[in-house]
Amino acid sequence: MKRFNLLHGILLATAASISLLNVAHADDALKMELTANQVIKNADGKTAYSPVRTAPAGTVIQYKATYTNTVNNDINDLMVTLPIPANMTFTGEATPASAQASIDGKNYADMPLMKKLDGKMVKVPYSEYRTLRWNIKLLPAKKSAAVALNTVVNK
Repeated sequence: MKRFNLLHGILLATAASISLLNVAHADDALKMELTANQVIKNADGKTAYSPVRTAPAGTVIQYKATYTNTVNNDINDLMVTLPIPANMTFTGEATPASAQASIDGKNYADMPLMKKLDGKMVKVPYSEYRTLRWNIKLLPAKKSAAVALNTVVNK
């Protein structure tokens, strides 16, 4: 059975872009921690998360980035972007749900993405999504905020 090495996906996702507005010395102001966890649905319907490094096709993986403001000043209008790793397909689940998506990493829109096909507007398949972006309006001094997206390991 083919297994996808999630470390490769994490390395790609670590290249997540961060855009800070109104912050002096931005390099020192923000710390980011990225995790990859298998999403497990329990028999009682609850969701559990388990750290994972490799996974077979069909496994649901959540990439979660936690951003910590390390300075004594608030950060306003923090734009963070997480790529969807190669060999993974976005499931449509993102936290917070306010995420915008892109198929080219440049142009973003609210989800679901739409395109014109044969004269009709249709939803863009999740398999075409390449990155998600969130605007964290306010990250208070010495506090953290997290964003996450769920993916499935491709066959």
